[in-house]
Amino acid sequence: MDKLKQETADRTQENIARIGELFPNVITEMKDENGKLKKGINFEILKQLLSGDVVDGEESYDFTWVGKKASIVEANTPIRKTLRPCIEESKNWETTENLYIEGDNLDVLKLLQESYLNSVKMIYIDPPYNTGNDFIYRDRFMMDKVEYEEQLGMYDEVGNRLFQYKETEGRFHSDWCSMMYSRLKLARSLLTEDGVVFISIDDNEVHNLRKICDEIFGQDNFIANFVWSAGRKNDSRFVSISHEYIYCYVKNQQYLKEQGILWRERKQGLDEIYKEYNLLRKKFGNDFISASKELKRWYKNLPDGHPAKDHSHYNRIDARGIYFPDNISWPGGGGPDYILINPETGTPAKTPSRGWVTNQETMLAWVASGLVDFGDGGVPCKKAYLEDREKSVPYSVFYKDGRAATKRLMDLFGAKVFDNPKDEEIIARLIAFTGTDNCTTLDFFSGSATTAHAVMQLNAEDGGNRKFIMVQLPEPCDEKSEAFKAGYKNICEIGKERIRRAGDKINKEIEESNRQLKLGEEPKKPVDIGFRVLKVDTTNMKDIYYAASEYTQNLLTDQISNIKEDRTDLDLLYGVLLEWGLPLSLKHEIEEIDGVKIHVVDNDSLIACFAESVSETVVREIAKRQPLRAVFRDSSFASSSDKINVEEIFKLLAPNTSVKVI
Repeated sequence: MDKLKQETADRTQENIARIGELFPNVITEMKDENGKLKKGINFEILKQLLSGDVVDGEESYDFTWVGKKASIVEANTPIRKTLRPCIEESKNWETTENLYIEGDNLDVLKLLQESYLNSVKMIYIDPPYNTGNDFIYRDRFMMDKVEYEEQLGMYDEVGNRLFQYKETEGRFHSDWCSMMYSRLKLARSLLTEDGVVFISIDDNEVHNLRKICDEIFGQDNFIANFVWSAGRKNDSRFVSISHEYIYCYVKNQQYLKEQGILWRERKQGLDEIYKEYNLLRKKFGNDFISASKELKRWYKNLPDGHPAKDHSHYNRIDARGIYFPDNISWPGGGGPDYILINPETGTPAKTPSRGWVTNQETMLAWVASGLVDFGDGGVPCKKAYLEDREKSVPYSVFYKDGRAATKRLMDLFGAKVFDNPKDEEIIARLIAFTGTDNCTTLDFFSGSATTAHAVMQLNAEDGGNRKFIMVQLPEPCDEKSEAFKAGYKNICEIGKERIRRAGDKINKEIEESNRQLKLGEEPKKPVDIGFRVLKVDTTNMKDIYYAASEYTQNLLTDQISNIKEDRTDLDLLYGVLLEWGLPLSLKHEIEEIDGVKIHVVDNDSLIACFAESVSETVVREIAKRQPLRAVFRDSSFASSSDKINVEEIFKLLAPNTSVKVI
């Protein structure tokens, strides 16, 4: 049986294999850090194959910094880590499809590469803005001041400084660029072909972020740089910087064009209009005249400032929907002049003095399609349906008071537990016009879990089934902060509590709304407000090494477990899900066969048995169910002959099952 490696894939070797398929003659061999041979690339030959004019040292347009190469290597380097489930900190573990992952997001992005490859529709992140403080994220490629100065050449051969060094410049720009580059490189592979990434940033690194994203996503996949004006600030010496940026890139803009995908956002107030329209259609049926009168009366009684009042010109109803009569006479005069017959009365309709807006052939086609409103003896008008005009292209510049989000979060917690949270209404808006109602959104700098809040709120509004994956480093709260005084030791505790509180509030509001339904209105369904908590930890496997003098006959014959003693069946199961590339939100049930527990994932997509000893009866029962995959402990079988017997059982009863051990 094959053995699961329990470590992330080696992206460098995978990339080398792909290049080897195209250019076999560039593959060479080299030694790794342990002296073992591995495949490598002869870059001199590769250069020559790609261009006949390559000359080392020629000037070219390039964006680089101290540590860039190391950040690229770091993104490709495999890790021996895993995600351990934490049921006690989760909510609705058995039924939820949402994830909250604690740990360094670089590790998490590597761990998710198999399970969520090409699966995430939208990524939103609010990374550190690099305002002068050191990073919480201390990656291996980040250097201290001495290393940086040596590589940059800040001293001459006798140790004299060549130029003045400022702590707030150079080194920290390099650190920030390295930190972002490796993470965005990994994040890109998680996006669906029509996936999109939004990145909040301010003036400190906006120029570097654009260059990094151009390199990773491609200049052709740049969509927009949204400018969010959050209101006046008085913390500046010269100018009140009252805006931030949200960079937007897609994975494949050409794919969006080929599929005819457009981004549109719905105008405010339309949900209320459609709700009223549905009630009127149920009440009046095909009596559109009475329905239109009731709709006009409803508009008239709306309070001032109600968003639906902006659309009060949509006050007529026919079989197709809500519309308003749009002028079809020629603006300014000089349009086509002909007689139009009202098909209902058989008499000529009133002709505009300025002529019609279109030719007679097109007008007759409109009439035949029921798109002309002849009214009560006036000039006919074309029906302009709300459903055709309800959405608009999103604007790249918008205003949203930044204080409102802070106040809403304070109201939710009863204290100021997080400084400068992002606005869940803005993120919900981004998700709405770029995603579907059944997509996955990832935020790997999740902070106070604003994105999770936005996903749940949007699902409540439109009945969607969007899922979220939140990733956050458990950064400690300052002991002097309001959050620490309120009992929150780290940011993860704040984020998880926000999801709990916001989710309960959202479903409570749905329940209240359903109690006040009018006759004929459909009740809203509750939202998935749960989340599975997973935490980054070292691998489940232990390294077992013995010196030659320590080997005995008993040691050679005894089975030695290579699994760490503190790991549970659930830990092992999720390690297997990661390596086999299965989503971490799949349904999981525990059953019992012959006194032994088995774990059934997604209706026999995977059956796992991690018992210390597995009988032939258990193996046969599992094989009879013909799961797609089966996994056991390597140490569960007393001898090699037992393992061979397991393989033979599956060949006989479940030949299509992939069987592995850990």
